[in-house]
Amino acid sequence: MPRMFDRLLQEELEERSLSPWANKSRESKGRKNKEQPCPLRTEFQRDRDRIIHSKAFRRLKHKTQVFIAPFGDHYRTRLTHTLEVGQIARTIARNLRLNEDLVEAIALGHDLGHTPFGHTGEDALNEVHSGGFRHNEQSLRVVEELEGNGNLNLTWEVKDGILNHSLDKEKILDPETKSHPHTLEGEVVRVADSVAYVNHDIDDAVRAGIIKESDLPGRSLETLGRTHRKRIDTLVQDMVRKSWDKPHMEMSQEILASFNELRDFMYGEVYSSGILQVQRKNAYRIVTDLYRFYLESPNSLRDAPRKDASSGEIGRVAVDYIAGMTDQYALNIYTDKFLPKVWG
Repeated sequence: MPRMFDRLLQEELEERSLSPWANKSRESKGRKNKEQPCPLRTEFQRDRDRIIHSKAFRRLKHKTQVFIAPFGDHYRTRLTHTLEVGQIARTIARNLRLNEDLVEAIALGHDLGHTPFGHTGEDALNEVHSGGFRHNEQSLRVVEELEGNGNLNLTWEVKDGILNHSLDKEKILDPETKSHPHTLEGEVVRVADSVAYVNHDIDDAVRAGIIKESDLPGRSLETLGRTHRKRIDTLVQDMVRKSWDKPHMEMSQEILASFNELRDFMYGEVYSSGILQVQRKNAYRIVTDLYRFYLESPNSLRDAPRKDASSGEIGRVAVDYIAGMTDQYALNIYTDKFLPKVWG
């Protein structure tokens, strides 16, 4: 009778088949609170499943990627971005013989703490909250304190990848970057995040009429490809070839330069475009006004996580509550609190 493909067999398979640079689930640094192993799933598979079943993950479908509450069914949301990051990261990991389950768990959890209205909401909370705000730190906070009755109790490797996925507008594979994931799987998600958002934001910006395909830098297109599919394929293949059997992710200089040129174009012509500035200004006001409202009316935080916090922590509770909102929920709350009602 063939042996059941249980956790132990999967762990043995990891030991035999994965790269020496891969993180094997049996060798995980573990969880903050010890648990009995699952008979069927490895530790990283359990983490992936906990993230997928969390409320924060479900809310990603109604959070903005770039365009705020857009009309149209085909613009990316934070959820579709997350899935695209996961697909790119898993392709890279599979070809480098890394731990796909770890990569997938990090990718699915990396944006759980993102605010409504994309990075505009993040900038607004960072401005008004005395403790500052960064979405990657909030994503870690979500899995450590706000989900699963206070803790999803994920493994150290997944939490490290979530915390260190963000580039903070730094260029991809910049040796001067401020933070580094401590696993090669975390590095894979970090680069896949950039590859995903630059390419799918081009697609959305063209759809919205902000740019035309002909506006894109020609030298980059000649190197990477003239279609969304071709550019991702070129980038992934290059990373796999250059990173094979190495402890860190690498890209060839020509491909890296072309990608960074395309990324710089997006920051200059799309993310800072005048067309989006009105949306950003309105979204910024919504988030900052809601924060100040909750500081003045803490009783309105009765639905917030950790609503039993002391008065000195009200700002932190307000940040957690607002960061967890979807775009439409934030708009509805703002309308209810700040816009006059019709009488009679």
